[in-house]
Amino acid sequence: MSDTMDRPQQPAAAQTTAEASATTDAVVATRSLTKVYGTGDAAVKALRGVDVEIGRGQLTAIMGPSGSGKSTLMHIMAGLDRPSEGTVSVDGVEITGLKERDLTQLRRDKIGFIFQSFNLLPMLNAQENIVLPLTISRTPVDKGWFERLIGIVRLEDRLTHKPSELSGGQQQRVAVARSLVAQPAVLFADEPTGNLDSRRGEEVLQLLRQSVDEFGQTIIMVTHDAHAASISDRVLFLKDGVIVHDHGSMSSDDIYDVIRSLEGICPADADGDGQGRTLAAELCAPANAAPEVVATATGGRDGDGAGLRAER
Repeated sequence: MSDTMDRPQQPAAAQTTAEASATTDAVVATRSLTKVYGTGDAAVKALRGVDVEIGRGQLTAIMGPSGSGKSTLMHIMAGLDRPSEGTVSVDGVEITGLKERDLTQLRRDKIGFIFQSFNLLPMLNAQENIVLPLTISRTPVDKGWFERLIGIVRLEDRLTHKPSELSGGQQQRVAVARSLVAQPAVLFADEPTGNLDSRRGEEVLQLLRQSVDEFGQTIIMVTHDAHAASISDRVLFLKDGVIVHDHGSMSSDDIYDVIRSLEGICPADADGDGQGRTLAAELCAPANAAPEVVATATGGRDGDGAGLRAER
C-alpha cells in the first residue's frame, strides 16, 4: 500500500536532524516509515514517512498526544509490528524483511523490553524471572554481571520471592533487571512508571538513567509523563504520525508546554514563560505563517552541544 502522494513532508528541521544523526553511531534507524491500519475510507495512517536515528548510549523519550503514533513507532522499531512501507534497522540489521523466526531471534538477542504491566511469570521467583531470557536462549549466566546488576536494582534479599510477594516497585525492578541481563543493543520501555506511585516510579527512572550513564545502554522510552521524559537525552514529539519536534534534554515544564501545544492548548491560553512556551508558540503558529523553527536538536542532556536550527 502506498500513500506517497499524500504523505506530509517532515519539517525541514526534522530532516536536518535526521541527516545530522547519520554521523552518529545509530543503534536504531528508520527510513520513510509508514503504517496504515484498515483500508479505503476506514484507513488510518498511524505513521507518515518517519525518518529517525537513535544514537548509541542515549536515552530517547517519545511523546505525543493520544493517537499521535508514538506506540506504533516503538512497536515497529522493536520488531513487534511491521510497517506498511519503509525500513527499520536494529544494530546494523535491517529487520523489515526478516522472516518471523529470524525476527524472534533478533528480538531475543538484541532487544530488551520493559512493559507497564511488568509481565513477570508468577510461578517463577525473582531470580528465575530475571535470567529467563538467558534460559530461553540457553546462554550461560555471566555471574559477575548478574551480581552487579542485582546490586544496582537492590534485589539481593528478594531473589527467592515470587512476584506476588513483591511490591509493585520491586516487580518493576525485576523487570528492569530482566531487560538488561542479556546486555541488549537497545532497550524499549513502554510507560515504565505507569503502574507505580511517584516514589517507586522515581526509583525506576533512576535505574534507567544509571544504566545509560554507567553501562552505555541505549533506551527508547514511550511515555506520557513529562517528568519521566525529562531524564532523557533527547525528546521526540509526534503528532498525526510525524515527528514535529526533536530536541535534546528538556525540563519537565518545557516538555509539558510542548505537549499542551500539540493538544491544542497554545501559549496564548497559558500562563508562564520559558523555552517550552517559546517552542510551543512556534508549533502553534498558523499553517499559513510557517514557523521559523519546528524542530531543534541540542547535543546532550545539558544542552551544551552543537545545536541544529532550520528556518523555513
